[in-house]
Amino acid sequence: MKKASLTILASLIVLFVYSQQTKIQELSNAEQFSTQSGTLIEKQFIDIGNVKSIDVQVLKLIDLVSGKKMSALRLEYKYKGTYSSDTKVASLDTDELDGLIKSLNTIQTTIIPSTRETYTEVTFTSRTGFKAGAFYSVDSNKWRAFLQLEKYDSDSNVFISTEDLTALLVLIKQANSEM
Repeated sequence: MKKASLTILASLIVLFVYSQQTKIQELSNAEQFSTQSGTLIEKQFIDIGNVKSIDVQVLKLIDLVSGKKMSALRLEYKYKGTYSSDTKVASLDTDELDGLIKSLNTIQTTIIPSTRETYTEVTFTSRTGFKAGAFYSVDSNKWRAFLQLEKYDSDSNVFISTEDLTALLVLIKQANSEM
């Protein structure tokens, strides 16, 4: 009986440690920087603009003790459901922005003007699980662009038009230049 109890206890400890490591890996570098214990962090939220209820911001973080600084792109969406509302937030590190900008440019200039014979998806994914992409519906014969701010959360999905995609791309480029 003791052996079985110890085995179960050891399994639970391993499972707990593994789940904690997985959560840490899903944080952006900026989120990890801002949640370090024993630091005094100043957060500056610089508004860049808004597209389709998505607020685009630059988040500047400063460790006031060591002087170390870090920036990130912050996207915020206020979800309003039938029975509840919530704020969905995505954070992208500066090293991910070039990939996002190139992906959105490709979607805008190459993907959306094209057609497909089957349902097709193209997706950019950040280290935190944020997704930007488009899908082609055979029924409507057109592409539809989308953002998913939080991983595994369908309430954080935002569908955007090609005009909104263009405006979003301009704001992300502006944010990138301010980091």
